[in-house]
Amino acid sequence: MAEGSRKWMILVATIWIQAFTGTNFDFSAYSSELKTVLGLSQVQLNYLATASDLGKLFGWSSGLALMYIPLSVVMFMSAFVGFFAYGLQWLLIRSIITLPYFLVFLLCLLAGCSICWFNTVCFVLCTQNFPAIRPLAISLTVSFNGVSAALYALAADAINPSSNALYLLLNALIPLVTSIVALPPILCQPSLEPLPLDAVRRDSLIFLILNILAVLTGVYLLISSIASTFTTARLLFAGAIFLLVLPLCIPGVVYAKRWFRQTVNTSFCLDGSGFVLVDADDLELHKELITRTGSNNGSGVSNVLKSDGSHHELVGYNLTQQESCCEKLIRKDQLEMLGEEHRARMLVRRLDFWLYYITYLCGGTIGLVYSNNLGQIAQSLGHSSNTSALITLYSAFSYFGRLLSAAPDYIRAKFYFARTGWLTIALLPTPFAFFLLAESGSSSSILHASTALVGLSSGFIFAAAVSITSELFGPNSVGVNHNILITNIPIGSLVYGMFAAIIYDANASFSIRMVTDMVVCMGTRCYFSTFILWGSLSVVGLVCSVLLFLRTRHAYDHFELNRQIS
Repeated sequence: MAEGSRKWMILVATIWIQAFTGTNFDFSAYSSELKTVLGLSQVQLNYLATASDLGKLFGWSSGLALMYIPLSVVMFMSAFVGFFAYGLQWLLIRSIITLPYFLVFLLCLLAGCSICWFNTVCFVLCTQNFPAIRPLAISLTVSFNGVSAALYALAADAINPSSNALYLLLNALIPLVTSIVALPPILCQPSLEPLPLDAVRRDSLIFLILNILAVLTGVYLLISSIASTFTTARLLFAGAIFLLVLPLCIPGVVYAKRWFRQTVNTSFCLDGSGFVLVDADDLELHKELITRTGSNNGSGVSNVLKSDGSHHELVGYNLTQQESCCEKLIRKDQLEMLGEEHRARMLVRRLDFWLYYITYLCGGTIGLVYSNNLGQIAQSLGHSSNTSALITLYSAFSYFGRLLSAAPDYIRAKFYFARTGWLTIALLPTPFAFFLLAESGSSSSILHASTALVGLSSGFIFAAAVSITSELFGPNSVGVNHNILITNIPIGSLVYGMFAAIIYDANASFSIRMVTDMVVCMGTRCYFSTFILWGSLSVVGLVCSVLLFLRTRHAYDHFELNRQIS
């Protein structure tokens, strides 16, 4: 098999892994039944949701394992850990076994760890096989992680739509089966060779086609969730699997094109492609150009040495002028260039990192906590029958948000805007959605629309975060730095979920208390204060993202200008 074909087969295998291992997103589908079986309060249920997110704190262990264990072994370790964790929960929820609450908490923690290990495997595969266009490869594959809940909902409807426990069985089995299917291409990885510029452009075009196909897959799953019935679910699920298998045509096209070029002596030219990516080599070049920048001397103009020896003027900031307090905040300890390596100790001393941390904590993490509570939110508003549809809706729009995170890389040559600016734009729908939920009461249409907005916003943040971390704090340190960043997820999951659970249980005293001592709250009061809090916190995240954009815009503008000069 041709070397070019192998890397595309690995990409497809990575897509499959991501599509079927986002098992934490369907927690709300079976959380109510788990709550009933164990007789839990909402606070206790929140601890179980937090345990799954807490697994991300141990993400570093997957990188450590890859230093000593082959990648394929790490993948199967992840699959078997998930099989064990979800399998025992399925036996518990079916009343086949009984387990104390503490062990159930540990099982949720193990399940979260398995997801994190799968993600690390996928990041490594993308980095090894697509070094020149790594942002596109990671963005595309991570996007499919957001569609997991929709795929599992469709699979559950196809098998037994009345059984919520089925989700746990599928969570245990499907990732293991996917790992077995993905093993052959992973074992046959091609040797890494530098690609010429025309090959990079050709690969970028293929990624554009794959992104279009990914959008069609998301639209198909969204429509399927609306039109799905027990009689049509199997056919619709088969169609979804076909769309996931369809990218396998890419290796065949690559191999046939190579054979045709060698046999007929022709070629396909892609000169003038508009794809421009921020990769590690560009960042190194940017740092070299910055070191050649002339002194500013207070005039606001500096000189950059071009590759031909001539000079180009850069309009800077006149720091000798009197600045306001806001301007001082923006200028203080400002990043001078993109791609500067930050070790952990240096990272936590950066104001930009903490602005970024709070942005993620008050943006994407709130969206994740919202998805964990969707089952109880729908139940309290009297829409329990729509829980599966809401999960699919959140999943599909999270998927679209992740796909949209790649848009800046495609339109960069036509329209340039700092990636931190795109992050700010992506945060806008979140506060609007939560305040709308608080105002609307029990409206089904508002619930569906707000769920879609939160999913779209959080999906963009999840996918864009890796690239932003790499650009702001160095590509070589991204593994450690990104794991530090996502420590906000379990923290936010615990704090936000705890607040929501306390309000829920407090309002349940005016509602229903079931015979099993499981507290159930009904009515708009159950989550009204929670929506107000989440909306207010997301405004804080939005403000921090604006400050981050203003503080980093200078570095992004310098990078883009230096890239054009070079």
